[in-house]
Amino acid sequence: MPAYYRADFDEFAVADRDTVFAALLRRAAEENLGPQYQEQVQVWDEQLPILKATIEQIVDEIPGAIDWTVLLEFPIPRMRRRIDCVILGAGTVFVIEFKSHTEATSADRRQVEEYCLDLRDFHEGCVDRDIVPILVTGAGAGDRVVPRTANVERGLVCTDTTELAGVIIRHTAGQREPVIDGMLWDTAAYKPVPTIIEAATMMFSGHGVRDIGHAHASAENLTITSEHLVQTVLRARAEGRHVMCFVTGVPGAGKTLTGLNVVHDPRLGGLGADRGEGATYLSGNGPLVKVLREALARDEAERENLTKNEARRHASRAIQNVHDFIWDSYERDEAPWEHAVIFDEAQRAWDSGQVNRKRRVELSEPELIAGIMERHRDWAVVIGLVGGGQEIHDGEAGLQGWGNAVLDSAGLWEIEVSPEMVTGDAVGAGATLFPDGAPPGLTIQAVDALHLPVPLRTFRADAVASWVDHVLAGESEAAAADMASLGDYPMVMTRSLEEARGFLVSHKGGERRYGLVASSGAKRLKAWGIDVGQDSVREIAWFLNPPEDVRSCFSLENVATEFDIQGLELDFIGLCWGGDLTWDSRRGSWRYRDLLHRPDGTRWCYKHDSRHSRVRQYMLNKYRVLLTRAREAVVIWVPPKRPDDPTIDGAFFDETSDYLRACGVSEL
Repeated sequence: MPAYYRADFDEFAVADRDTVFAALLRRAAEENLGPQYQEQVQVWDEQLPILKATIEQIVDEIPGAIDWTVLLEFPIPRMRRRIDCVILGAGTVFVIEFKSHTEATSADRRQVEEYCLDLRDFHEGCVDRDIVPILVTGAGAGDRVVPRTANVERGLVCTDTTELAGVIIRHTAGQREPVIDGMLWDTAAYKPVPTIIEAATMMFSGHGVRDIGHAHASAENLTITSEHLVQTVLRARAEGRHVMCFVTGVPGAGKTLTGLNVVHDPRLGGLGADRGEGATYLSGNGPLVKVLREALARDEAERENLTKNEARRHASRAIQNVHDFIWDSYERDEAPWEHAVIFDEAQRAWDSGQVNRKRRVELSEPELIAGIMERHRDWAVVIGLVGGGQEIHDGEAGLQGWGNAVLDSAGLWEIEVSPEMVTGDAVGAGATLFPDGAPPGLTIQAVDALHLPVPLRTFRADAVASWVDHVLAGESEAAAADMASLGDYPMVMTRSLEEARGFLVSHKGGERRYGLVASSGAKRLKAWGIDVGQDSVREIAWFLNPPEDVRSCFSLENVATEFDIQGLELDFIGLCWGGDLTWDSRRGSWRYRDLLHRPDGTRWCYKHDSRHSRVRQYMLNKYRVLLTRAREAVVIWVPPKRPDDPTIDGAFFDETSDYLRACGVSEL
């Protein structure tokens, strides 16, 4: 989407105010700015004279600057914001944001830095370009450069309106690059990869997968999968069918995005409006539900000028906790209003034992959901989003639980699955609906569109999920071979916790988030002040609040476990490796351990016999989740020796660091 207004310097110099305003107002009307319209007009009225004077001074000082380009209100769709002004010079992109107040706030600085990082990562016109962020305040700031970050090439420049031209002139000194073509830059492809939180807020404000997730080769597949699921719902309604679909994908491939996109497809919204029918997104992941609800509420409250409580009520209806849905529906006789439900992380549904412990009902959650949706005698659709190797807690039914639910329904359901679920591919952790083969007479169809093969989260590298699989499988040579495919995605290691923290802080910039994570079984990290207790993280503050809030992930004090972060993500992750999973170099396999809950807390319990096979898989899955949560980089901290503590065996950590090194991980 091009800028609201674009002109070469020579054209802008002679353009009258009304001509520029007409172009800006026309685009503002097309974009339906809403409540911000009058405020935006006033801002333009103040900025245009400043830019006129700035450009006149630049042209007077720099030979050839008459061919430079100025762009006003350049959209950043991923952030649903617009850059006030972009100036394209000789090989340099100047990103300029105006603020009326006299002192630049931390939020102001993060905003303009994030614009530059976004252009660097996702805008093809910025490839190999020098990007200079400039924050212009009302008065008195002078030309001062705040400390550089690792992500913005020249650091953020804070200045006032009178010095803006001088800043640009000084940054251009010595440049010999050709002038950037304004039209080509303005129309160059912008291919963002949003975070799950950004994507959710964009979807709920009227955008779809096609608008927000096309920066990657797999984005087309994401759209195809969403469309197939929508058409499945529409066909089930038209033909009076009961259908279960299961979507698989590697970590970060966009399964949650797909589910949210289906729920908010306007064609299905029409069903709910006209006939009391519709689709709902369900998740048993408590932290994911809480964080997404709060993010949606904050966004809607600001966008629609609502109270926070009113916006939170809307968000609670849009995203439901699956356990609440089940028990609200189970205790009623009638069918729920939803004819279609999307169950995220369907492999984590509770088995009958867990349900019995929690509710004294001897049915699994797949059986309960199937029974609830079968109350619809006309039609119903259940869509399960399945992440391979994501089961992390005892009492999860896995895919076989859904297969059992289908078998108990006397052939009512037609089944569509991804090909990986037919073969028992690693993406489903080797699991299938029917381990002994599909029973005769059951309608089951494998559909290519139901698999998402490429991660969107790690937009700098496609091979992270594959690398993690090889590491956890004990295949160091294959992992080392994969490491070459990670490219610009750092996967590094240190034995110093302070070095790990320093690595994360060095990548701060814009609105990129970083934080520490650890396995819930890494109990003895408490010796270094890392507490993985149940109350160590308040998810909403940790994932959503700014760096100034000590409860946020930026403090590097509170650590998120696999339960907190599954389904969510950060830009940069610091993984604190625990004593629950360490490498045994003599056996060439992992040691699986659990710290005994004893009053003296003196020793670990090994989980190596046949009774603990499922527990061992959960341990591996915990680290699979933790290692695949970062969008841009991972630093692994392997603790050092601690001779005075009998619960911390330094030799085990030495072997683990050696193994990670053999897997291709470099040391800081």
